[in-house]
Amino acid sequence: MADLEMVDITKRFGAVTVIENLSLSIADGEFVVLVGPSGCGKSTLLRMIAGLEEITAGDLIIGGTRANGVPPQRRDISMVFQSYALFPHMNVRENISFGPRVRGEDREETEKRVLRASEILNLGDYLDRRPGQLSGGQRQRVAMGRAIVRDPKVFLFDEPLSNLDAKLRGEMRTEIKALHQKLGTTVVYVTHDQIEAMTMADRIVVMNGGRIEQVGTPLELYDRPGNRFVAGFLGSPAMSFLDAHLDTKEASAVLGDETRVPVALRNGASGPVTLGIRPENYRRDPDGPLTLSVEVVEPTGPEIHVFGRIADAQVRVVFRDRELPRPGETLTLSVAVEDLHLFDRQSGDRLSP
Repeated sequence: MADLEMVDITKRFGAVTVIENLSLSIADGEFVVLVGPSGCGKSTLLRMIAGLEEITAGDLIIGGTRANGVPPQRRDISMVFQSYALFPHMNVRENISFGPRVRGEDREETEKRVLRASEILNLGDYLDRRPGQLSGGQRQRVAMGRAIVRDPKVFLFDEPLSNLDAKLRGEMRTEIKALHQKLGTTVVYVTHDQIEAMTMADRIVVMNGGRIEQVGTPLELYDRPGNRFVAGFLGSPAMSFLDAHLDTKEASAVLGDETRVPVALRNGASGPVTLGIRPENYRRDPDGPLTLSVEVVEPTGPEIHVFGRIADAQVRVVFRDRELPRPGETLTLSVAVEDLHLFDRQSGDRLSP
């Protein structure tokens, strides 16, 4: 196992800067997820760690050793790609053992490692099958088995579940997290799926435009997003946003229809703001300050999702009771002060305590 440190990492393709002056420390044995929209630089960063992309500037330190000029095969890192990249003419045993066999490692030791990996991944009954005889989830486990036999210092995962259906993605999330708990190896995992990030990570790194927006545990980022981008990116259904201006004398946010919502303010906060509310934090309240005009109602089973408008802003509200509102109906709602998020409208920075 090993820790990772990136110091002022920059990556340029010609005149285009993809990542600039990015610094991040990952502890030994930590499961860190890089998450962000397409094109934010997360896969490029992962490929630089693997040695598949050259670092333009900055330092990559793996286990205390500068790794910038170290070739991929000598970094003691295993990478699982989005595509399974299995050899179709080889069976599972041969696919898993391919790396050690090519490197000329001891056959008996290699077989022990193959059996250990197959036991961890529940592949013991499939060792003699070829990839074409396996399901998508089984193929992904074979790809992970090929990484495990190297016994690397660091595992890298590049959107490994994106080719699977929703049910299988959920199962594989659990399997990968259980694998990490068994092995205790440092993991850097890239995804655009914020549900994967929330459920799997020890810490999440939210990226946007080649820079880090915020780093923290899943609940830290969910409960106290540092800016509007993080607040809107993490959470499903997404947070709704209402434009307002602050009345510091009355400690309230005043919406466009003059509705006043009590808020907690940092010292010095003023001017135009954005009020963020997570869908599950709305409450039915006959005396509440917020008025929701219902447009669409979606029962999902455990929850009822309601789309509508508050002060001309489109919002989504989630209820867990069985009282179905109707389109065209008006609901009166409230939100606890501690569940409100305030952001500067221009910079997007958090203003709430």
